[in-house]
Amino acid sequence: MKFLFNLVRNAVLRWGTLRCLYCIHMVFVRLTAGGESMKFVYRVVPLLLLVLFAAASGCGDSPEDPGSQSEEDRQDEAIPVNISENGSLQNPAWSPDGGSLLFTRFTAGYNSEPADLFVIDLGDNSLRTLVSDGSGNISLPGSVWNGVSGQIVFASTRDPHDEIYMIGENGVPGDEVKITGRADKVAYEPSFSPDGQWIVFESHVLDVENDGVITIYKVDGSEPFTALTDASDDCRQPNWSPSGDLILYQRDTEGQWDIWVMNTDGSGQTKVTDGAGDKTDASFSPDGQWIVYSSDEGGLDSANLFIVPVAGGTSTRVSYFSGYDGAPSWSPDGNRIAFESCPGAPDESAGTSIWIVDVPELQ
Repeated sequence: MKFLFNLVRNAVLRWGTLRCLYCIHMVFVRLTAGGESMKFVYRVVPLLLLVLFAAASGCGDSPEDPGSQSEEDRQDEAIPVNISENGSLQNPAWSPDGGSLLFTRFTAGYNSEPADLFVIDLGDNSLRTLVSDGSGNISLPGSVWNGVSGQIVFASTRDPHDEIYMIGENGVPGDEVKITGRADKVAYEPSFSPDGQWIVFESHVLDVENDGVITIYKVDGSEPFTALTDASDDCRQPNWSPSGDLILYQRDTEGQWDIWVMNTDGSGQTKVTDGAGDKTDASFSPDGQWIVYSSDEGGLDSANLFIVPVAGGTSTRVSYFSGYDGAPSWSPDGNRIAFESCPGAPDESAGTSIWIVDVPELQ
């Protein structure tokens, strides 16, 4: 009986509902051909149909289901991270020792709150909840887990509006501490300076969306908020370089997102990427010489991952998938990149899952 249950269940998960009807047919053939009694067959039929219905209802064979993606669907060597939580798993960021991943779990679909923060140990796949209060708690790929201070920085939508919070790497829900608090502005997408003393984040005037300003602030509050870009440039998702001398960000350039870098005082603003296609979700390599980002450049139907030198130049494609790959984060040893992925467009999907791919040879 267990053999029959697993046979049909695995077929549903792997091949989809319609093709599993053939699987059930073959089970009947095996039973009758082997001389099994019809009474046994009658007992088995309802079980098979129940398994088929339950598995199909739970997983579905929709291409937008993040659980339907397998390694065979890809044209690269990326592997999935086995995470037991349901929901849309997004924005992976490595621990300083490379042994764990921080990620955001949206419970209602891609970018659909509420959202919690989790940490998964890549050695034993153990999972723990870091932040969960019923609001939208969202981390950024890149330099959000600081090795000097042992702190993790994130944004939260809890009342009265979006602000930046911090929690110890071994913390539990309720340990988080609020860093920013301005009545007329909201704060998103924070990351740490290498020494853990500063944060850089995306600031907006309250109730205004298209005016992103890259802003820095000292964690202990001893220095004022300092804007590094103009509101008219609409800049987003900053990440601090490992050497501490540069900040990268994405900027709306004539209706297209491109990756830029600047000095930490806002000077030397330089466009890194070029050509058609949006470039988003960027973060630095651990040696600070490269930038990984997500883009549909080259006429791709969906964004994949690319790497470009910090000084600009020719990009190198990292991932090869007909669906979406985004929110990449570089491992501390420089050998791997964690990212979110799903078949089709993420905004039209049930959500993304977390994957890891090796970094190609770079020249």
